[in-house]
Amino acid sequence: MKLSLNKEDLDQIIMVGDRVLIKPKTPQDRTKSGLYLPASIEQKEKLHNGYVVKVGPGYPIPAINDFDEPWRDNTENVKFVPIQPQIGDLAVYLQSNSFEIAFNKETFVIVPSSAILMLVRDDGLIE
Repeated sequence: MKLSLNKEDLDQIIMVGDRVLIKPKTPQDRTKSGLYLPASIEQKEKLHNGYVVKVGPGYPIPAINDFDEPWRDNTENVKFVPIQPQIGDLAVYLQSNSFEIAFNKETFVIVPSSAILMLVRDDGLIE
């Protein structure tokens, strides 16, 4: 799959928390026997798949402040528990939990990591 977005365009997008940006795969417009499927069939499907384009930092962990040690810097550095999806993975996700957006004339889907049911990791999926 080849994206028409530049790296600079993707750098403008910042995913928050456990959210994942997915480029949906082109749906099948025919059955295995060759019959054409209407667009409404694809919309009714509960599961969709696509390629992971951008991943948020994960689930935030509350900062632990050490007030009893005055020599420590008290700035709150938020730490995150990372999520499993990685850029380039093929993700199978629930459509009901996804939000469709358009960015630079391309359609993307924002999905929480809890809505992703399965990942297929292959280094050659996105070139």
